[in-house]
Amino acid sequence: MSAHSLERILMVEDEPDIRSIAELALEAIGGFELTACDSGQQALEQIGECQPQLILLDVMMPGMDGPATLAAIRSLPGYATTPAVFMTAKVQNDEVQGYLAQGAAGVIPKPFDPLTLADQIREIWNEACVIG
Repeated sequence: MSAHSLERILMVEDEPDIRSIAELALEAIGGFELTACDSGQQALEQIGECQPQLILLDVMMPGMDGPATLAAIRSLPGYATTPAVFMTAKVQNDEVQGYLAQGAAGVIPKPFDPLTLADQIREIWNEACVIG
């Protein structure tokens, strides 16, 4: 089991309001070092610089959606097993199973609670580290 704690998160979210709330939730409340991107393309450009330990992805985005962005990140050296979490309003059981099948470590429903978002992410991180 991995004992290192989660510090760096890369978040990909095209909606500015949601990005702001998540930044507040993860930086101010959660104490994480967050890099927020508004597109899959921007995430691919910045991932080398921020070296995230976990990737938080919106599913529905223009251009590259969350699953396509994750697939692109997975092909980069060093990110094949980085835990990824999808954020989506589509949380029917079969949809969630689909995201997990695509390699997500977890799914957080939207709208999320800013006060518990950091804890939800830590929980998924801890489970991913135990399994991984």
